[in-house]
Amino acid sequence: ASHLANVGDAKTLVIHPASTTHQQLAREEQVSAGVTEDLIRVSVGIEHIDDIESDFSQALSSVGSEVIA
Repeated sequence: ASHLANVGDAKTLVIHPASTTHQQLAREEQVSAGVTEDLIRVSVGIEHIDDIESDFSQALSSVGSEVIA
């Protein structure tokens, strides 16, 4: 699996900026840029909305109802 994030892609992308696009920054720099450990970035692509909704529904249902603090 690749840890690279291509946010310029036409496909929908869900990334964890702290461990991908901003991993080279110190924790303090990440926080000052608004990047926290619990931040997830969604870059919506050009797929049909039904496909995007289905993918999100499937992914979220596989996680379960437990919230990690």
